[in-house]
Amino acid sequence: MRKWWGLMGLICLMISVHAQDTRPFEKQIFIQGNDTLRLRILTPVQYSPKLKYPVVIFLHGAGERGNDNEAQLKWGASLFLDSLNRAKYPAIIIFPQCPADSFWANMTRGPVKDSLGGFVVRTGLPPTRPLQLVCDFLDTLMKQNNVDGKRIYIGGLSLGGFGTFDILWRRPDIFAAAFPICGGGEPQKATTFRKRLPIWIFHGDADPVVPVANSRRMVSALKSVGAKVKYTEYAGVGHDSWINAFMEPQLMPWLFSQRRK
Repeated sequence: MRKWWGLMGLICLMISVHAQDTRPFEKQIFIQGNDTLRLRILTPVQYSPKLKYPVVIFLHGAGERGNDNEAQLKWGASLFLDSLNRAKYPAIIIFPQCPADSFWANMTRGPVKDSLGGFVVRTGLPPTRPLQLVCDFLDTLMKQNNVDGKRIYIGGLSLGGFGTFDILWRRPDIFAAAFPICGGGEPQKATTFRKRLPIWIFHGDADPVVPVANSRRMVSALKSVGAKVKYTEYAGVGHDSWINAFMEPQLMPWLFSQRRK
């Protein structure tokens, strides 16, 4: 009976994710030269211009790319729309959207599939244009009086997990904590991350799309340089490990307790 209720709870969660009213996430655009970054932004319920708020940037997966400024809210938005979370953790939540023909990280996937699934992160190249736009947007945002510059967080799933690792070494000066889900990165860049960065990494050990070795090697590299690493690996879970991650009761309190010194 206990297993039956657990399954029903998961089914109800998935239904609620898709049924969630995402209209509180306001549609915005950020224009830089000839480029446009589409964004959905959630502000605190009792917003006050006299207060400074933490900021969460969440990078979606490959399946949510496009230019509709809608699809990026498919996964993760419900976590921040939850009324209890909004009351307990007032923050500015930002979901940017990557165009369909681009990526959050400069990466390739070779025809020969190794333990990493053939993924190669090309750190010798500049950031992709969408990731650069995210950085430019953050630079503009941090100039606003209502932003707590010591409490800016980054997370993402799958392609967004790769993007999270990528932005952490390109802009180590910005983030107080990070939570990449089923992504990967270049271990050699761990030395350039902010010292003692709090990071919580999630992955399913049965992931057929982005093999778990991608996260395992980042965990090892980050621990070796003194990062404050938490790692949760879900047994038997495939590429949808974000469902499990979003259900972690300590994720929100852990995230919002972090402050950059």
